[in-house]
Amino acid sequence: MDYKNAGVDIEAGYKSVELMKTYVQGTMRPEVLTNLGGFSGAFSIGAFKHMEKPTLVSGTDGVGTKLKLAFAMDKHDTVGIDCVAMCVNDIACAGGEPLFFLDYIACGKNYPEKIAAIVSGVAQGCKQAGAALIGGETAEMPGFYPQEEYDLAGFAVGIVDEKDIITGNALEPGDVLIGLASSGVHSNGFSLVRKVFQVEKGALETYYDGLGQTLGEALLTPTKIYVKALKSIRSAGVTIKACSHITGGGFYENVPRMLREGTHASIRKDSYEVPQIFRMLAKEGNIEEAMMYNTYNMGIGMVLAVSQADADRTADAVKASGETAYFIGEVKEGEKGVTIC
Repeated sequence: MDYKNAGVDIEAGYKSVELMKTYVQGTMRPEVLTNLGGFSGAFSIGAFKHMEKPTLVSGTDGVGTKLKLAFAMDKHDTVGIDCVAMCVNDIACAGGEPLFFLDYIACGKNYPEKIAAIVSGVAQGCKQAGAALIGGETAEMPGFYPQEEYDLAGFAVGIVDEKDIITGNALEPGDVLIGLASSGVHSNGFSLVRKVFQVEKGALETYYDGLGQTLGEALLTPTKIYVKALKSIRSAGVTIKACSHITGGGFYENVPRMLREGTHASIRKDSYEVPQIFRMLAKEGNIEEAMMYNTYNMGIGMVLAVSQADADRTADAVKASGETAYFIGEVKEGEKGVTIC
């Protein structure tokens, strides 16, 4: 009896590391001091000495049951982008610049090519965020996960000068709410998605004219990473007063998190076109509108609050970054919360 007969293939682990090295190398930053394969990753913060009070910000998350679609379609090269996005978008919400990322993959059986495909997506997400992929872990856990399945999670660290942390404390009635377009469902609400749609290869490969692609392609579209958009806004000289990443809990849970006491967010439903995938979900699942806005991003992946004087400049900066911005509402005086009308 040996470890391989017990279900853990150490040689497959070595091969996985070799296959992913090229992807990882493409994410490197000058501050990275270690190579892939060590016991830890080292990152110099010497480049940030110019900050008055350099402050670390962090985020951790996973992809959730969206992975079930990746299993069904045997497509594993995009979920890594989702994993990075869920972490770095939270850091960006605080005004932070993501510095580095670590991933954790737990699987029933280590298929090196599959693991490398997953990491290729993680690396692509890191490049989009400007973060270095400085380490990670692949845990082969036979008997705990089915052989063809895995879980994926990550952890990111960023930095911001303390005076530049986005807190929402400066919010005032009359401030403009700007929504950044999402790419679709992103990485939340897939337990409900899987109740509405059949998660099997045939159904997911069905093409829909309204989507302009197959159902599986629409649902597996990676989460948008908004780091460059927020950096572009700051570079334009705009102060972002408050920011919310629209994740699990949709508008009703996440928008109030960006508000200070005594302010209320008023969002207009007709200020942008809700993507077709959400209309399909609501219709096929007979889901009430309030529940849709309480579960999904409905086409808006991030909400920003800026002063009226900065609204146009903010939209121009978002456009310059390659993203789409909508004027979706305003901040009003009132009880902390959100109204969607």
